[in-house]
Amino acid sequence: MRLEITESLALDESDEVDRVLEENIRRLGVQLSVDDFGTGYSSFSMLTRIPWSELKIDRSLTAQCEDPKGAAMLRAIITFGAALDIDVIAEGIETAEQLDALRALGCRYGQGYLLGRPEPFGAVARRFSRAA
Repeated sequence: MRLEITESLALDESDEVDRVLEENIRRLGVQLSVDDFGTGYSSFSMLTRIPWSELKIDRSLTAQCEDPKGAAMLRAIITFGAALDIDVIAEGIETAEQLDALRALGCRYGQGYLLGRPEPFGAVARRFSRAA
């Protein structure tokens, strides 16, 4: 099971948030994912404070992957995540060019309309049951 927490909640540096995340959620075997990373006041120290499993780069940053400054920022996030053994997922991939640029930056995981549109659970379950 995975729990996605928005960057703004994760940035709350209260001991209570850290305690709840560490003692209660991780103890249950739930993986923690930072959602919308890059939309607020991104804090790399927040990534070391809590044992995250995933870091989801917000689509607003993904859209900048073909711009030199945007690419540099994404490369830094991807490299930092890899160094901390955190899977980095680029959200909002909509074009083949974005996918190629993100792969070139070392991003191994992505989601977005190019890769698949959101579907109701029932439709996905029916597709998998037919494939089995």
